[in-house]
Amino acid sequence: MPLTREELGRRIRSARESCGLTQEQLGETVEISRIAISQTEAGSRSVSSIELDRIAHAVGRDIKAFFADAFVEQDALAALFRTEAQLAEQTELRHALQDCLALGREMTNLERLLEIDRAQLRAAAYELPAPKSRWDAIQQGQRIATDERQRLGLGASPIGDLIELFESQGVRTGLVTLPGNISGLTLWDDKIGIFVVINSDHPALRRRFSLAHEYAHVLIDRERSGAISRAENRADLLEVRANAFAAEFMMPAEGVVQFVQALGKGSASRSQVAVFDEADVVQVEQRAAPGSQAIQLYDVALLAHHFGMSRISALYRLKNLRLIDEREFQRLKSEEDTGAGKAIADFLAADAPVEERGTRDEFRRRFLGLALEANRREEITQNKLTELAAMVGMKPRDVERLLSSAGFDKA
Repeated sequence: MPLTREELGRRIRSARESCGLTQEQLGETVEISRIAISQTEAGSRSVSSIELDRIAHAVGRDIKAFFADAFVEQDALAALFRTEAQLAEQTELRHALQDCLALGREMTNLERLLEIDRAQLRAAAYELPAPKSRWDAIQQGQRIATDERQRLGLGASPIGDLIELFESQGVRTGLVTLPGNISGLTLWDDKIGIFVVINSDHPALRRRFSLAHEYAHVLIDRERSGAISRAENRADLLEVRANAFAAEFMMPAEGVVQFVQALGKGSASRSQVAVFDEADVVQVEQRAAPGSQAIQLYDVALLAHHFGMSRISALYRLKNLRLIDEREFQRLKSEEDTGAGKAIADFLAADAPVEERGTRDEFRRRFLGLALEANRREEITQNKLTELAAMVGMKPRDVERLLSSAGFDKA
């Protein structure tokens, strides 16, 4: 049954309202007057394909969604904006998130055209009762982190590239400038699946922790329409659980203890062993040199670098694992606060920020590679290729130059 103008208008209105946009805001975004938007939604005005494409982008939808037999009244981004109205009011942020989802949908479409099956790439799902206390939340987070590392075959080793790991589990990622108090968010989209967005303005090591934090939401909190991790909510039990997961996932207790012991630290100052047989027992005692077991800031720097985490994260991990006591923690933190940790890390060449492979540049390379292959197979036109390339900042003349130098047919 053909889509009537009235039904198309109703769908446009539903998509706009689900994003929390007024007719005036949508009109400003797509360069159409508020009156024209009102008439379009009422079904008394026709909308051109160019206008509809702009509207679809503005409300974070695929243009094809408006013509689907079953129109989805509220998508992942719309659901997020409905629960977080203040985010929808931030135009630049809204557009950045919409761009992320639009890229994800186009990537999904390219994979479909090229018959790349991602159905087998599916993150695990752990069903847990709601934590009753902070202690319960911490225990749950640590337990799931241990189980997930075991499922993935990670052992106690550091995780090199989180993005690559996420992709292998069917989780897409994006870097977006978010408000400073938001470290990341997780969306569940019907078309592209799970999408994790991390604050691009945060330091690289913090982004790694944020990625692991969001992965906890992916594994445990999938029944929610979305999850936003913000500073003021860190006491929330689900956030406590996600932070506990991230700490154990990135710096597993077994791995931390092994690393510290390999440095000759972390053992008791006095060790006793009883050697016995059926007749007698011989007590053997070994005493370490005074102060030899004390963990120093250079040990913290090496530990942090080994696991790709910040020194402050490593300090708290050592404290939580009782490898240092409160007095030692305060001593080391005081030294870190003076800048000594940075100087030591520079000296040890252990302060280079860890950059994930799957930042925007890596996504861009894979996205363009799929688009080129789809064009070569004549699944998409050159005009579509140019349009997709523009979405990741590539100019039309660069596309033409590439096609010419590669000998691709421009037809």
